[in-house]
This record gives sequence, structure tokens and C-alpha cells, in this order.
Amino acid sequence: VIKCKAAVAWEAGKPLSIEEVEVAPPKAHEVRIKIVATAVCHTDAYTLSGADPEGCFPVILGHEGAGIVESVGEGVTKVKKGDTVIPLYIPQCGECKFCKNPKTNLCQKIRITQGKGVMPDGTSRFTCKGKQIYHFMGTSTFSEYTVVADISVAKIDAAAPLDKVCLLGCGISTGYGAAVNTAKVEPGSTCAVFGLGGVGLAVIMGCKIAGASRIIGVDINKDKYAKAKEFGATECISPQDSKKPIQEVLVEMTDGGVDYSFECIGNVGVMRAALEACHKGWGVSVIVGVAASGQEISTRPFQLVTGRTWKGTAFGGWKSVDNVPKLVTEYMSKKIKVDEFVTHTLPFDKINEAFELMHSGK
Repeated sequence: VIKCKAAVAWEAGKPLSIEEVEVAPPKAHEVRIKIVATAVCHTDAYTLSGADPEGCFPVILGHEGAGIVESVGEGVTKVKKGDTVIPLYIPQCGECKFCKNPKTNLCQKIRITQGKGVMPDGTSRFTCKGKQIYHFMGTSTFSEYTVVADISVAKIDAAAPLDKVCLLGCGISTGYGAAVNTAKVEPGSTCAVFGLGGVGLAVIMGCKIAGASRIIGVDINKDKYAKAKEFGATECISPQDSKKPIQEVLVEMTDGGVDYSFECIGNVGVMRAALEACHKGWGVSVIVGVAASGQEISTRPFQLVTGRTWKGTAFGGWKSVDNVPKLVTEYMSKKIKVDEFVTHTLPFDKINEAFELMHSGK
């Protein structure tokens, strides 16, 4: 058993608490990882808020991390002690019908136990002050050591800087993949990206790499425009600058609508606007943001009857074990940006400040 520091969420709506936790050794088909760096994501904050119906407490949150394998359980063959890895909240077992289908990346092998906050055998590897602590998204990266299933880990280039590539565990991969895998953006196309946070910037990057000729960033926070343009946005607009609905503004700007739109916020009203900003006949809108539980999307069916397509994406459609190492290689060869997404680097015990910076849009 390893004793280490972790940021424990004891209950919903309260700040994380830095505690000493015990991390049990990995069982069969499990891997124990020394986490070197982790990022914070709105999904962690959503669960912490208490709004997530799958949220269970006390829990160690975090799902964008990178580290080094400390030890492996019986039967683990893909990684060994000392390997550099990224934990994966969407695993890839290679055996279930989802893994065998090229149309999806949504491996279901450990979905039920992962959703309940436990390892595949139904138990936890974390204890603190004599209490069992739940796992989160199969990763729990807000701990100096974590245990994950062996299908939830990608071995990556040992030379990669872990304080940067940890972002490929969720946000950057999700946005980039939404553009190149889910939408399949084409050269010369016109795109609109709603929400210019980390995921939105990654979508812009993907659209640019795919050869889009016009990329319109949409956000009410104008402080984000300069960064969006660095990533490839050709122009940026705010819904608050017009009396007309934003979809009407975009339709006018683009002679009938955009070829591709992306919703990167998780707001069902914006999801509708993003669909309706698409061009009749061929426009495709991709939902990337995760809306709160129980919310529903709506539009007039005529929007779809007249040739628009509504799609969604999780982790950018990447089959995780196969593709995360390739994304790291693309970063190392400067095909994709990663460093530019990092705004602040904080010590682990300042993790609550990291959440404050995220909520304030900084």
C-alpha cells in the first residue's frame, strides 16, 4: 500500500481537500500509476457541484493526467513498470462489439462499474481516514498515485513532457477529434465554433488542420478572441452584439449558413443555435459539450428534413489505446498544438485555485 497526497471531494459543493490517502496495489488486469501532472476540466466541476446523477462521494476526481507506471497486477501485458502513460476515461478493450465496430470509440467493457465509482471487481483502491473513497471516470488523476484498469491506459513516448500531454487525456483530443473524425471537416469549408474554452480551441485547431477556409469563433467573452485567432479562427463574434439570434447572424454572414458547426459549452439553447446556423442541404452540427442531466434538445424537424445533420461526439471519436499515443507523436512532431493550451501551472495543493481560474474563464 502506498500513502500519498490526493485531493478528496468529501461532499458535493465543497472545495477539494488535500489528504493523505492509502492506494492499494493493483489487482489482476490493473495498473498503478504515479501521476506527474493533471489538468482540471469542467466535467470534474460538474460532478463536484452535485448536479451529476452518477456522482458519488467521497471521491477522487480528475481525468486528464499523465504519469509513470509504478506497478502492474497479474496478467497485464501492454504496459510495465517505468512506462510513460496517459490514463483513459474511455477505455479500449478490443473485444466488445463497440471496440470491434469502426464507427464508435465507446468501449462498454467496464462502463457499469466505472459509472459507480469502483474498479471492475466492484471495489475501490483508495481509502482515507478509514473510509473507502470512490474512483472517478476510471482514472482519478487528482492523486499522486492512482489505480486504473489495464484497458484504461495508453503507453506514450517517454520523451513527452507530461505537464503538457496530460491535456490529451480529454480536452484537446475531444475537440480535435470532433473536427477531424466526427464532422470530417473538408478543405475550403466554413465552420462555426461555439464556446472558445480549451475544447473549442482544439476544434478550431482541427478545422484549420483539415483545411477549413473560414472558422468563426462564437463566445460572449471577448477576452478569448485573441487566443482563438492564434489557433486559426478567421473571425470572432459575440451573440450579445446583435438583436438577432446568433444563428440568423451566422446565416447572413455565410450566405446561407456554415458547413460545420460545433457546440463546445454544454448549453442546450446553444446546441439549437449551432444546428440552425448550418447550411440547408448539407450542414453538419456536432455536439461536443456535455449538458446537465435531464436536459433536452429541441429544434423544428424541418431543420433536419431540409438536409442538416445533428451529431455528437465523445473523446473526439478516438479509439483511445490506439490513438492517444499517435496524438502524442503528432504533438512531438509539431502537427498539433498542446503547449499553447496551458494558461497556468500550479502546485498540486493549489488545485482549488485552478478551479477558480477555470470558472472565471481565465
